[in-house]
Amino acid sequence: MRKLQLADYLVFLVYFIVVAGYGLWIYYRKKKAQTDSKDYFLAEGSLTWWAIGASLIASNISAEQFIGMSGAGFKMGLAIASYEWMAAATLIIVAVFFMPVYLKNKIYTMPQFLEQRYSSTVAMIMAVFWLLLYVLVNLTSILYLGALAVSSISGLNFEICMYALAFFAIIITLGGMKVIGYTDIIQVFFLVLGGLATTYLALDLVAEKTGSGGIGGGFLYMLKSAPDHFEMILPRSSPNYLDLPGLTVLVGGLWIANLNYWGCNQYITQRALGADLPTARNGILFAAFLKLLMPLIVVVPGIAAYVLYTHDNAFASAMSSGNELNPDNAYPILLNLLPVGLKGLAFAALTAAVVASLAGKTNSIATIFSLDIFKQRLNKNATESTIVKVGKFTVVISMIIAVIVAPHLGIDKKGGFQYIQEYTGFVSPGVFAVFLLGLFWKKATANGALFSIVGGFLLSIFFKFIPQWLNLEFLSGIGFSAKAESGLYEIPFLDRMGIVFALCVAGMVLISLFEKQRTSSSKIQNARELYSVHPAFAIGSVLILGILAALYLVF
Repeated sequence: MRKLQLADYLVFLVYFIVVAGYGLWIYYRKKKAQTDSKDYFLAEGSLTWWAIGASLIASNISAEQFIGMSGAGFKMGLAIASYEWMAAATLIIVAVFFMPVYLKNKIYTMPQFLEQRYSSTVAMIMAVFWLLLYVLVNLTSILYLGALAVSSISGLNFEICMYALAFFAIIITLGGMKVIGYTDIIQVFFLVLGGLATTYLALDLVAEKTGSGGIGGGFLYMLKSAPDHFEMILPRSSPNYLDLPGLTVLVGGLWIANLNYWGCNQYITQRALGADLPTARNGILFAAFLKLLMPLIVVVPGIAAYVLYTHDNAFASAMSSGNELNPDNAYPILLNLLPVGLKGLAFAALTAAVVASLAGKTNSIATIFSLDIFKQRLNKNATESTIVKVGKFTVVISMIIAVIVAPHLGIDKKGGFQYIQEYTGFVSPGVFAVFLLGLFWKKATANGALFSIVGGFLLSIFFKFIPQWLNLEFLSGIGFSAKAESGLYEIPFLDRMGIVFALCVAGMVLISLFEKQRTSSSKIQNARELYSVHPAFAIGSVLILGILAALYLVF
């Protein structure tokens, strides 16, 4: 059953009315947000810890997680959950070590940090880069994959779905960060409730097809029948080793990907930059707890789909596009099997995830353009109301660009999750090195930062393509390599990030030490006492780390 029924539309209508109505109420209640740029972009001092935590998750979870990670769960199993579970540990690090420095120095944007720490040149290069990345990679992939998923579930025309999602996101974004932050609470409620409903159906369906008895029996059957799908650390013999190379998920490149995403990314940090430190930390800790739950919503259904694929011919047929198996079909197929009403709830959950991510991304684009480019370079005397108007104009223009170019980027051929990881992974090692040394090493210089940004990108390209260009057989003997489908040995994506990051740090250190006569012009204040935490935060952090340790010990 592809089409939504009347009851499904009613459930979805309730979701739409609740989100839109609540957003309008917040908008008219907080009219100051229309004239004060920092209040408009950051909701300065207005978001509670639970609003910050919910907004972090709502902005992070979108179609690439629902569709892409469920597809990865089908293909490689629980190992893909490392992206979610290691993020929980990463959020704790960001809350303890990154956020206090940002808030102490009244940092509102990531380019602003780079300008105060290094130079205006470094800040402008990264501002332009982030705008291009956010619009042409992140925004387009979220919009395209979201529309594709919504279209496949509802049966509605793809273009109509894309335009509707873009319009809904624009309406929410124009209300500013307060509207985004507080409506994200409702978005996360629908996201979690609808996601858990889909997981319940998937486990129940496994139990029904295998005669296991109940969802508990279905889960135990999955453990027994697909043990390779419950290995968190993949061996070198795994066909998915290039995607998740063994212990790298615990001690290597996955840390770089996560720390760069959660600690140096305007799209994410913006949710907490307008709060005081205790509120920001509590919100981030709440997000870490929610992160522990995400694999249950986005990965377990994919594993269940794999078990159903091996036991049910009808399900196996639906999983294939023509004669080719397509793992990304797993989640939409499961949603189409939901009963009437419940399908509407799951449909609302997916839509909520997409709209929240689109709204968060466009708000970050508007923030960087308005505060770091328009105000700093184009009109330094701009009034607060002018900056807000420019931000709103940027929201609309960036979404129009995304709608126009998204269908032409081949996102569906790469897979959304892989598409985003591949293109951001070329620059994230160098960018994270710049932030890490900028935060914790006073001697780092602007020229060192420029080397890391530009050199990191070039090194990533080198390590990505050198095996294909030269067919270097000696790579077969290197521990950081694996045989690809092409027959050539390649350096796994996460290992490549680790290697490039180490080279960027080394290069920054050497350049900065060589320039010792030019002392760093850093205006960033940093002190050890900033890192002290409240006992309640410490207890919550230990609890999260204990749960993570238990999960990795079991699986």
